[in-house]
Amino acid sequence: MRSAEVKKLKVNELKEELRRRSLDTKGLKADLVERLNAALEAEAAGPGGAAGEAPDQDQATPGQEQEEQLGDGEEGLSTGLLKDEGFPNKGRTRQTSYLLQSSAVIGGLTCQSSVQCCDWRTNLSVLYRSRSPQPPAEEEEEDFDDTLVALDTYNCDLHFKVSRDHYSGYPLTVEGFAYLWAGARASYGVSRGKVCYEMKILEEIAVKHLPSSEPDPHVVRIGWSLDSCSTQLGEEAFSFGYGGTGKKSSDCKFEDYGEKFGENDVIGCFIDFDAGGEKVEMAFSKNGVWLDVGFRASREELAGRPLFPHVLVKNCAIEFNFGQKEEPFHPPPEGYIFIQTLGIEDRTRGAVGPASKADCEILMMVGLPACGKTTWASKHTESHPEKKYNTLGTNAIMEKMKVMGLRRQKNYAGRWDVLIQQATQCLNRLIQIAARKRRNYILDQTNVYGSAQRRKMRPFEGFQRKAIVICPTEEDFKERTLRQTDEQGKDVPDQAVLEMKANFVLPELSDFLEEVFFVELQREEADKLVKEYNEEGRKAGPPPDKRYDNRPGGFRGNGGGYQRYDDRGGPRGGVGYQSRDAGGHRRGKEGTDSSPGNNRGGYNGNRWGGNGNYREGGSAPRSSGYNRSAPYSKGAYNQVTMDTSVCLSVSAH
Repeated sequence: MRSAEVKKLKVNELKEELRRRSLDTKGLKADLVERLNAALEAEAAGPGGAAGEAPDQDQATPGQEQEEQLGDGEEGLSTGLLKDEGFPNKGRTRQTSYLLQSSAVIGGLTCQSSVQCCDWRTNLSVLYRSRSPQPPAEEEEEDFDDTLVALDTYNCDLHFKVSRDHYSGYPLTVEGFAYLWAGARASYGVSRGKVCYEMKILEEIAVKHLPSSEPDPHVVRIGWSLDSCSTQLGEEAFSFGYGGTGKKSSDCKFEDYGEKFGENDVIGCFIDFDAGGEKVEMAFSKNGVWLDVGFRASREELAGRPLFPHVLVKNCAIEFNFGQKEEPFHPPPEGYIFIQTLGIEDRTRGAVGPASKADCEILMMVGLPACGKTTWASKHTESHPEKKYNTLGTNAIMEKMKVMGLRRQKNYAGRWDVLIQQATQCLNRLIQIAARKRRNYILDQTNVYGSAQRRKMRPFEGFQRKAIVICPTEEDFKERTLRQTDEQGKDVPDQAVLEMKANFVLPELSDFLEEVFFVELQREEADKLVKEYNEEGRKAGPPPDKRYDNRPGGFRGNGGGYQRYDDRGGPRGGVGYQSRDAGGHRRGKEGTDSSPGNNRGGYNGNRWGGNGNYREGGSAPRSSGYNRSAPYSKGAYNQVTMDTSVCLSVSAH
């Protein structure tokens, strides 16, 4: 069985194959895939083959990462679309092979049955001596002439797959990825002359798993942008896009323009730096028919900066002609030339990625919800444009789910909690992809568990791995939490925050962290505050040995204190927590099991303790049309960026 086929197996199928080989079945899907691949390689090699992978002893417990609204779930994350062969076909279904040979592999020994017939079964500890599996293999760099204009594998979204010829591509569409826009820029831009390129929509990829209410599931937006702009074409200044809905947009301002377009249509993109006056003109054509000027940009404001071909797609496979084709799809208007035909001295190369993993860095944010992590990450990214940070976080995923430039909260008809769960799965997959690519990243999650810190940094071995700790004062934290709730209409359940406080661990220099920076309170003060958090959280909850078990109820213990936060229940007044009162009876919805309408368990919902006025007695129920726990996004506040004046850098020697 090939590696690609193993990746298509579901988690229970992977575990079954591992059990047949008497191998460990613990871990996330990526760990199971890696372990089974190692076993198959050893089988293929025969005597002397490689041993199976060691189990991950740093796994998060099922309740551990729920504070992030993006735990490391195992199910449903297919990697099949990462293959290079062509494009996904319409109506294509995943096919799973069950023809794995039943065998157990330890070192170079292979046993063809599950019967205990080999002496090496008593020596499993030798196989599992290593605590951590090897980091994922780095994505191979393909030989490609860098003087050619092509899709840039560095200046594109992680979930946009560039083909081997670098002239076509498509986005991941499995599960929640079908909601996401995916963008890419060309490797060269222009700042003079009359230049053009063409884009053809090869296929509208089938996404039958999307609800029928999803607006415009297949859209392409095409145009020009500065190299410093995000991949969300048309949603910021100096980013100009013409979309398949018959709209043009720049700086998130949408206007009617041209005609709608879709599968098999060819869109021509033209830019004229030689137009008279103080404007640079951008026009488009559909299937060879001129659609007139769509944008006029100020020459003075552009200040000589080049504009790059740019595409943003949702569930569509596309192909470009930058001038590499012998014959264009449609002849360009008189005076325009394809960008590839320009001399290299008349083109400007876009940003080039780091030369090696050692030149890449990943910044792991550490802090409670609403403490200011996302705000810091945004400001740091803006102040270091040369780094081209890719932010990995739920908020970043939701930004790519916009409809007509508006966030989903404003115009989503479905269940919000389901969408957040799908965004979580997308984020987990993107982190796996990120570890294989040479880029700079900011991991925008809470990351307060010590084991989570290690587990999330481990795949990025070879990167410069740094932790950014944000511990504001208690007063600032309260203010930011309230502001976030007021501005965005959602918050993290108090109970989830209390469990995070109970388990908060400040990162230390280690084999997976080279530097630790403290942005607000420095280590000594932060350490005192975190100890207070630990005490507060532990007093509110059951003893550690009774905190969690695998039964549907989640957490054990009959007294007060917080129980498992279960996202199968409802937010702010639904069954979000499987709790028991002092007599051991579960509390749930009105009319079920026990006390009516209580979904917070046996602790005082005031997060801050005492008789403060912040949600005294727990969050009040809010009316809503769904029944799962609400997600959260981070608040905004005036924060400083990382430099030596505000951060403590502790270097390893």
